[in-house]
Amino acid sequence: MGIRTNILLRVYIAFGLILLFAFAVVVQLCRVQFVQGKKWKDMAASLSAQYQTVEAARGNIFSADGSLLATSVPEYELHMDMMAGGIAEDSVFNDNIDQLAMNLSKMYGDRSAREYSRIFRDARKEGSRYQLLRRRVSYQELKKIKEFPIFKKRKTKNCLIVLQQNKRIRPFHSLAARTIGYKNENVKNAVGLEGAYSSYINGENGRRLMQRIPGGTWMPVDDDEEIAAKDGADIISTINVNFQDVAQEALMKQLTKSEADHGCVVLMEVATGEVRAIANFTRTKEGDYEERMNYAISNAIDPGSTFKLASYMTLLDQHKIDTSSIVNAEGGKYKFPKGPTITDTEHDNYEMSVKRAFEESSNVAAAKLVTRYYHDNPWEYINKLYSYHLNERLGLQIPGEGKPVIKNPSNRSWNKNYTLPEMAYGYEMNLTPLQMLAFYNSVPNNGKLIAPIFVREIRRLGNPIEQFQARVINEHVCSDVTVGKLKGMLEGVVLNGTGKNVIKNKLYSVAGKTGTAQIADGRKGYTAHKTYQASFCGYFPADHPKYSMIVVINNPTKGNYLAALVAGPVFREIADRVYANDMEINQSPATNLVGNTSMPKVKQGNLKALKKVYTKLGVKPLYASANANTGGVDTSNGIPFEEVRYKNGTVPGVTGMGLSDALYVLGNAGYKVTVRGSGVVTTQSVTGGSLIPKGSRITIELQ
Repeated sequence: MGIRTNILLRVYIAFGLILLFAFAVVVQLCRVQFVQGKKWKDMAASLSAQYQTVEAARGNIFSADGSLLATSVPEYELHMDMMAGGIAEDSVFNDNIDQLAMNLSKMYGDRSAREYSRIFRDARKEGSRYQLLRRRVSYQELKKIKEFPIFKKRKTKNCLIVLQQNKRIRPFHSLAARTIGYKNENVKNAVGLEGAYSSYINGENGRRLMQRIPGGTWMPVDDDEEIAAKDGADIISTINVNFQDVAQEALMKQLTKSEADHGCVVLMEVATGEVRAIANFTRTKEGDYEERMNYAISNAIDPGSTFKLASYMTLLDQHKIDTSSIVNAEGGKYKFPKGPTITDTEHDNYEMSVKRAFEESSNVAAAKLVTRYYHDNPWEYINKLYSYHLNERLGLQIPGEGKPVIKNPSNRSWNKNYTLPEMAYGYEMNLTPLQMLAFYNSVPNNGKLIAPIFVREIRRLGNPIEQFQARVINEHVCSDVTVGKLKGMLEGVVLNGTGKNVIKNKLYSVAGKTGTAQIADGRKGYTAHKTYQASFCGYFPADHPKYSMIVVINNPTKGNYLAALVAGPVFREIADRVYANDMEINQSPATNLVGNTSMPKVKQGNLKALKKVYTKLGVKPLYASANANTGGVDTSNGIPFEEVRYKNGTVPGVTGMGLSDALYVLGNAGYKVTVRGSGVVTTQSVTGGSLIPKGSRITIELQ
């Protein structure tokens, strides 16, 4: 065989082998693609990994007095990797799994130890990498489970997989539920503080690397998140838990008694605009009452006679009338030429002063006065109402505020014969209860109109990041002279007018206005079947105003429907209990004590408050009486008292305080507190005046 032939033969053989190999590759590719394709696709999918979101814990919502209104409580879902390295050997698995089954059975009691053991062994046979142990495990339960032998040992603890979830709870349940609100991904519109401040409360989510295992289940690749979640900020609301409870209880009682459709209450501080309580209840088909809608901020309807304050403010401030001006109420019934027939609840009202007409809530008087002075120029009246910003939303911190409507002559629905007299006493317009309250609040606030607020502060890790104060809408809605006259008129309603038999009391003075309005039935208008809304809006104490409040009850069907008898008792009950619990209100001075008496107990705290209590008791504080003894003290000469002061940065002394006072003082000083016992503080682990770093823990014992 020649050299040339030999070379060609080798080339042909090599080429043939290459063709054969290529053919084999093509055959194998086809086999993998078409015959085994599903198998390998499933395996690829089962072994894929990706980053998934780790939800951040939402921030807390606190009341003004530090009570927790809403918080996120961690819940855990526990799984077990039956093929983890620590228990890969059968001997290790078998030595530990029965003990785990026994511990779980003893802890939860839902299955016997044998059942647990069988489930775990079956999962082991199936090669489960993500066997469910327990859902909705609390933090305390998790701590106990981590102490089980199999999860405690360094070599085997890696078989436990812990996934954290955050559950939102409200410790006070239904208390201010609608104002607190909620977060729901399926609801577009934000609800309450939870929705309005979600950008602060939500925090920043983290990321964790997760691997998909057979069955489509995702399990974490590592126990640690790749990027840790950043918890949300805390919201400090203006709500007072005690006042909120009082408001809800009083409203619920009256709604049940009257079998009304729904009702609301708002309690607000006059000077600050901070809402201390807001309650809303709706009657269900079963006859119970639940908080389903925030009527106080969203329900814009005819306010009725409470609006007369705006009409009289306008007439007085534009010098059309004075409180002593005489108006003829026509016996409580009057037919306007080409206009409506207006009636009063009482039909014995004839000639009377403007002040008396306001106290008696005469619709005829209000309508006649407004028509007399503004019929030829209704814009003069309307523009004055617009200067009070009654036609504008308040711009609240929570969403859902109803749109107010104050008609003007350019509106299609304006009737030159009907609209103006009807507006004079609160019809042909829409206002929410909170918008009405904000306007009323301007009178005790000496003419300053402010927007109510629900959030005082936002904190992150205990440090303020944003603080809020009420926005001033109008510095002076009217002159000081007009404000003074209106105060007298509002007090007169309670002293001599429609509120005297229900709201008037001897302990403190109240100023306000009743309002009974007929409610229109949608497009049907004011039908023969009359439904009413009863309201009372005012403030207290009238001589030194601190709180303003509105009560609105819709469609009382049992008993009376008049505002004084339906809304009045709610206002009175709430005001009484707020007055009794707020020691800052200027209450009537107590009678001076004479002679020897037992010395009042004193604890370290607010010195100004102590001085005030002593003054009210008629006791001379702040210097010792020479004849003081253990049996009594001569209050005419004073009582022994010694104030203890500590420098900033030192530990305050809290011995003798109650728990809430001690926690407040030590917390404000920057220390963590451990409490033992109950009663008053008898000892503290670090004595007052000591110098220790902030953040240190101090133990207090109470007896």
